[in-house]
Amino acid sequence: MYKYPSALGVANTLKPAAPVTLIRPQAATRAARFFAEKFPGKSLYAVKANPSPDLLQTLWASGITHYDVASIAEVRLVAATLPEAKLCFMHPVKAEEAIAEAYHVHGVRTFSLDTLDELEKIMRACDNATDLELCVRLRVSSEHAELSLASKFGAELADVRELLMATRQAADALGICFHVGSQAMSPHAYTQAIERVRTAIVDAAVTVDIIDVGGGFPSVYPGMEPPALELYFDAIYRAAESLPVSYSSELWCEPGRALAAEYSSLIVRVERRRGDELYINDGAYGALFDAAHVAWRFPVELLREQESSAELQAFSFYGPTCDDMDHMAGPFMLPADVQAGDYIEVGMLGAYGCAMRTGFNGFTAETLVEVDDAPMASMYDETVVAPRRANVVHLGQ
Repeated sequence: MYKYPSALGVANTLKPAAPVTLIRPQAATRAARFFAEKFPGKSLYAVKANPSPDLLQTLWASGITHYDVASIAEVRLVAATLPEAKLCFMHPVKAEEAIAEAYHVHGVRTFSLDTLDELEKIMRACDNATDLELCVRLRVSSEHAELSLASKFGAELADVRELLMATRQAADALGICFHVGSQAMSPHAYTQAIERVRTAIVDAAVTVDIIDVGGGFPSVYPGMEPPALELYFDAIYRAAESLPVSYSSELWCEPGRALAAEYSSLIVRVERRRGDELYINDGAYGALFDAAHVAWRFPVELLREQESSAELQAFSFYGPTCDDMDHMAGPFMLPADVQAGDYIEVGMLGAYGCAMRTGFNGFTAETLVEVDDAPMASMYDETVVAPRRANVVHLGQ
């Protein structure tokens, strides 16, 4: 793979007619080392955020040895890519065949569940094995998150006592896990959830070996500037330290977005301008699913050799397909003189963006290049990677 110094260099050199995915391994390395060194426990990468084998290998080389897999396809992928990695099957509802293959073929010993039915299924599929780490998922609030994960999974506090007791009898190690929602904007989300964990442990009177605080660790987007990650780690550590758990208990987390978001961005070309609407060659069925369907605002930059002096203006985007739903409302702030033929970088797409791409209508982004410049926004120390050029235009206000 050829390496370019910057997104601007890619646009100027390739003048691509189709979207180009940019990757920044140095950004993923930085994020992984941050979690490996500063989170007060074990960090499990949530593979669903971005299952790229190159990214998996980058994270492994940077200290991430545990992986949160949510399907048998992800189990197979990580097992083939990183044979020594520890795989944790953390989807609470799994096919029995998937559990059996994960256990008997791929050596998976860690599973999550939120019902007695799932516990029975796991035990059947694993032939009543005695070496299982079983994590009961507790339902917690998503009130501090930008995207809720509070309705689909998780045992209610009032119902979890029997489940914890039964799982304790079956498991070699018992865990409690939860998920506060995606892009949690306050450390209080975790302390509040851990208080529910305390209540569940006391009520069930069980010995707990693993506390898994899940994902939700945020990245930086326009209009979403969270507190420093160290504040989240400190809050989690203080709250977890006071739990009535085993003296040898482990603290886990499952970052996805926080490890992957800065890894990737996208160069798109403007094919048409209609007032404050820009028709671009990627969209809702490509890497911009979240921009279309949950109104996520990503940072954007006009890639021109000569910096525009025009004032910023709010634009919306239409993607390339013939579907009216291929629309991203934004607002995306760009110089007012943007026109057809211009290139735009859309940043922070390493998490979920590339992972959710389809080939609908035949529109794809097959070109992948590595760049040396910094991501468009960061939760980490900016001195680790080269600074961007001075005329960066961020989505803003």
